[in-house]
Amino acid sequence: MSDYEAAARELVEARESGKPCPPLRGRLLPEGDVTSAYVVQQLQVRQWLQRGHRRVGAKIGLTSRAVQESFGVYQPDFGVLLDSMAVPDGAEVGLDRLLQPRVEAEVAFVLGTDLPDERVTTADLTRAVDHVLPAIEVVDSRVAGWDISIVDTVADNASSGLFVLGTTPRRLTDVDLRLCGMVLEHAGEPVSVGAGAACLGNPLHALEWLARTMARSGDPLRAGDVVLSGALGPMVPVTPGAAYEARISGLGSVRTCFSSSEGHREREE
Repeated sequence: MSDYEAAARELVEARESGKPCPPLRGRLLPEGDVTSAYVVQQLQVRQWLQRGHRRVGAKIGLTSRAVQESFGVYQPDFGVLLDSMAVPDGAEVGLDRLLQPRVEAEVAFVLGTDLPDERVTTADLTRAVDHVLPAIEVVDSRVAGWDISIVDTVADNASSGLFVLGTTPRRLTDVDLRLCGMVLEHAGEPVSVGAGAACLGNPLHALEWLARTMARSGDPLRAGDVVLSGALGPMVPVTPGAAYEARISGLGSVRTCFSSSEGHREREE
C-alpha cells in the first residue's frame, strides 16, 4: 500500500468509525506537499462515487487572508460536494454523522452553464451563474483536535462535512456580493458576523479561482454544480442541541439545528 492509499484509508476509517486520526503531514504526506494531498482527496472521492454517491459541486476553503497566513499559504483550496452531504433548510443534523463539527455562513452559487475554459473572465462567471443562495457549511475534520495544516485539510476533502442551502434564489444582478453583510445567530444572539468582502474580496473572486483551477485540471465546473464560495465570517464550534440561522443581506436566511447527543454512529455504506 502506498502512503497515498494509507492516508486515504485512515481518513475514510476515521469518518466511518467516528474516531479521528493523527495528522497526516510529516507522517504519510510530506510537509507542504499540496499536490500529494489532492491525490489523497481524489482517492477518497473515487471510492465514494463507486459506492453510489453523486458529485453535486465543490466547496472553496481558505478564502480568508488571515486564515491563509495562519497556514502559510496564499491561495484557497477546494473539496468535492456529494449528494449525501446536502441537508434541507431547517432540518436537524444528527451529531452521529460528524466528528468535530463547526458552522460557517457562505454564499452558494448554482451554475446554469459549464465553465470549461481556464481563461474565465468575470463576464463569463456572471453569465454562467444561474442564481445564488444563502448557505451554511458544516465543516468537519477527521484529524484529531483540528490539528491541521494545508496538507491535512486538502487530503481531508478540504475539511468538508455537510451543507445547507437556503430556498430564496437570487440573481447576481439583485445583490452586491462584496458588500452583503452576514450574521450567524444561535439562540437569537450573533456568534459570527462578516461580509462578502471577507471572501477573497468578493465571493465571485473565489468562484473565478475555482473555475480556473478545475478547468486546468481537466475536470471543469458543470451546469447544475453547487459551489460554496467560502466563509463570510469566523467559523463557530457546534453546540449539541443548538440551532443556527445565517442571514445574508440581499440573499435571505438559512437555518439548521443539531441533535442533543451523538447517539449511535452507524457505518456509512
